[in-house]
Amino acid sequence: MGRLRRLAEATPAGRDRYVDLLRALAIVLVVLGHWAVATIGYDATGRPTARSALPDLPWAYPLTWAVQVMPVFFLVGGYANAASLTAHRRRGGDGTGWLLGRSARLLRPTSVLVLVLTLGALAARLLGAEPSLIRTVVWFATIPLWFLAAYLVVVPLTPVMYALHRRYGLLVAVALALLVALGDLGRALGPAEAALPNYLFGWLAVHQLGFAWYDTRREPPSGAAGTPPGGPTARVRTRRLPLSRRAGWTALLGGLGVAVLLTGPGPYPVSMINIPGERLDNAAPPSLALLAVTTAQLGLILLLRGPAQRWLRRDRPWMAVIAVNAVVLTVFLWHLSAAILAVGGLDALGRLPTPPAGSAAWLAWRIPWVLLLAVVLAVLVAAFGPVEARTGRPPAARVPEPAGGDGSGTPEGGPGHARPGRDRATVRTALTAAGFAAVVYALVDNAVTPRGAPEPVGLPVPALAAYLVGAGTLRLLRSGWGSRG
Repeated sequence: MGRLRRLAEATPAGRDRYVDLLRALAIVLVVLGHWAVATIGYDATGRPTARSALPDLPWAYPLTWAVQVMPVFFLVGGYANAASLTAHRRRGGDGTGWLLGRSARLLRPTSVLVLVLTLGALAARLLGAEPSLIRTVVWFATIPLWFLAAYLVVVPLTPVMYALHRRYGLLVAVALALLVALGDLGRALGPAEAALPNYLFGWLAVHQLGFAWYDTRREPPSGAAGTPPGGPTARVRTRRLPLSRRAGWTALLGGLGVAVLLTGPGPYPVSMINIPGERLDNAAPPSLALLAVTTAQLGLILLLRGPAQRWLRRDRPWMAVIAVNAVVLTVFLWHLSAAILAVGGLDALGRLPTPPAGSAAWLAWRIPWVLLLAVVLAVLVAAFGPVEARTGRPPAARVPEPAGGDGSGTPEGGPGHARPGRDRATVRTALTAAGFAAVVYALVDNAVTPRGAPEPVGLPVPALAAYLVGAGTLRLLRSGWGSRG
């Protein structure tokens, strides 16, 4: 408590605490949603298995408009990435250095999960477990990584996309939404694969809105004295997210209206969480209907902004937000592992409840089930959370010094000898991009590999190798490797 109080007291006056609250709430709602909707049973071999009960609960489909909060995470991610990139550049860093700093926050907790699951899989294999069973367990535990794969594609594009936002403002988000609509049209008329680019376009569109939110803190208000009509202020207006209550109500009602039209007479399913057998999915990849719901969620966020900011000025709520955000990725990454451990433990004791989805017994079991998983997850976070909590602010970029080493920027021998420093910077940027690409490939390969595949280490071997190489490369670059001649 003492450390949390010191962190709360050290919070800069200009920090938007509401963004931190939204990040924490988004992850907590995802965790609770996954736990609450799970239904447990036994397969043909007598082994426990789990699936989502949502297909059996059509009455709950409209509720997914509130509990599908991944767009909220990308919204606050856009805000946070714009803020940290701007601060990093103000300290003299470059885009590559910023990206390496962000990789630490994202990959250190992820690497812990990957390594622990791999070691556990190897131990299980040595004890005689079947490779297909090992893969099934690891597949369930790594379901959260599909989201991280999408985010690890969006984050490296932040310097470019923020530059586009500074030039074209909200028009970039509109253009990305139109590309999502084209992708939806492609999969409606042709193969489902036609919408695969929506994984990028959809989440980028939401991420851009986070930029627009952050820019409300950077720019002078429109109509400032001395600014000519149609001049810089007009351009500023197109970059700023309107924060008024009128804007909130417009986004909420407009987004809901469009979503109703798209899912009622329109072709999109009502559920914003994917249901097996649906012709169109709303979340994988993001659809135009999901963007409409995102707009409604944004409106609600704007309407609640004032009361939430006043509440967060109190010490205890703000300390709770700090505590969750310190381990927020750890909570997300390990919440399904907590469910696996609980299922295995109850099954070993012969106390695993398996009521039919939607039955009175199943509904009654929701509260004790969630409480049980919360206890197991608390133990996992206590064990692995310190890795994330100790990851501080990204360091200033280590800009490669030019040959000569006097730190002046002009090496011995004249300007013609500055090229080696630029070459090292180019290599550093290329290696950073390659490291991210390897990690994304690993996470995608794991996601598309069938859960029953005979993988003796749980993860597909090429995916594991790519992840270790990619994450290892980024770790070396963060340590300064390759920054000096």
